[in-house]
Amino acid sequence: MSAVQEPPAPGRTPTPEPVEESRWHGIFREITTGNAIISVLAVVIALAVGAVMIAFTNEDVQESAGYFFSRPTDLLSAVWQAVSGAYSALFQGSIYNFRRDTFADGIRPLTETLTYATPLIAAGLGVALGFRVGLFNIGGRGQMLIAATLGGWVAFALELPAGIHMVAALVAGVAGGALWGGLVGLLKARTGAHEVITTIMLNYIAFYLVSYLLRDGFLKTPGSNNPQSPASKPNSVFFDLLGPGYNLHFGFILVIAATVFTWWLLGRSSLGFKFRAVGENPNAAKVAGISVQRMYVYAMLFSGGLVGLAGINQVIGTTTSGFGAGIDSGIGFDAITVALLGRSKPWGVFAAGILFGAFKAGSFSMQAAEGVPIDIVLVVQSLIVLFIAAPPLVRAIFRLPTPGAPRRKPVPNVTQEVVAK
Repeated sequence: MSAVQEPPAPGRTPTPEPVEESRWHGIFREITTGNAIISVLAVVIALAVGAVMIAFTNEDVQESAGYFFSRPTDLLSAVWQAVSGAYSALFQGSIYNFRRDTFADGIRPLTETLTYATPLIAAGLGVALGFRVGLFNIGGRGQMLIAATLGGWVAFALELPAGIHMVAALVAGVAGGALWGGLVGLLKARTGAHEVITTIMLNYIAFYLVSYLLRDGFLKTPGSNNPQSPASKPNSVFFDLLGPGYNLHFGFILVIAATVFTWWLLGRSSLGFKFRAVGENPNAAKVAGISVQRMYVYAMLFSGGLVGLAGINQVIGTTTSGFGAGIDSGIGFDAITVALLGRSKPWGVFAAGILFGAFKAGSFSMQAAEGVPIDIVLVVQSLIVLFIAAPPLVRAIFRLPTPGAPRRKPVPNVTQEVVAK
């Protein structure tokens, strides 16, 4: 005789039971609740908001809006022309230009994107490594300036054979960034000074120090009053990857190697395990026998070295005719955005750096072809950070499930008549 399930007591709601998911539903749920989908959707929302701003600032759209009720299709057509034209110019200025006659000329925008992305990826890796250890490294500007100072001096002041000169300048630049970042880690380990305060202060120290050296120090160009260093010697400059017709240089190969190294360091090495343990819970890591103070110093050495790679890349890769105090070009702060978009994962940072390199390369084409201000691209980048910092907002917009929330059976609708029986 089968047991009869008793109805729930009046006034009590039955507790839903978890449902065993199918394989494909589980995969779909894992994708929609992961961090990667938030980054992708943050970019999509930011581009949509950028499209609205492009439409509002377009003169044809504003003109057709004045007679919208008489001819509404004119407004829609103007909006479409403005948005599609702007984003088409952005694509052709960053990926491939279909208006060129040959493939070699058409692919040139992609090489420019990779060139712009090279220092962003290197600096983003440094910031991301700091994030994984629980450190907020916003001293990219200072670390890049010190790296440019030491590496740049080796590049223009020494006479070394080809190959050796480039390696010497590269090592000096990376070492300069590592030492400037390691100073932050040492201050935090020994005195407990917060890395945000020390990195901000060291940014100012590096800027004014380099400015002085360019005016009256060993970085000054002899016989010139322009605060700019001498040009790098030809033997110290990164060689071109695709020939003299393109700006892409050996620095991009170094960035790929740096990404692989950072991935190995964080995910495959014992030191990386200690880094991640300190980042998750420094107190538990200390109980487990890990020297938290030492990990802070090591982490900032590696972080500053990676940012220093971005700095020396600017000197012997991009701006070989000499550099000034603005050699960082805001890359130190853009790296924070790249690290956030990449979720502090090495290959995520690599992809995010290429995306922001595409924004930078395509924004000039978009302004020249369609008259769209470059500032709109900066707003889009800022919106990406905003949406990444607010995952619940992105999930609410796209109605994505919350991570960790189990799927439950629907509660049966038990009427009062069934309960009475």
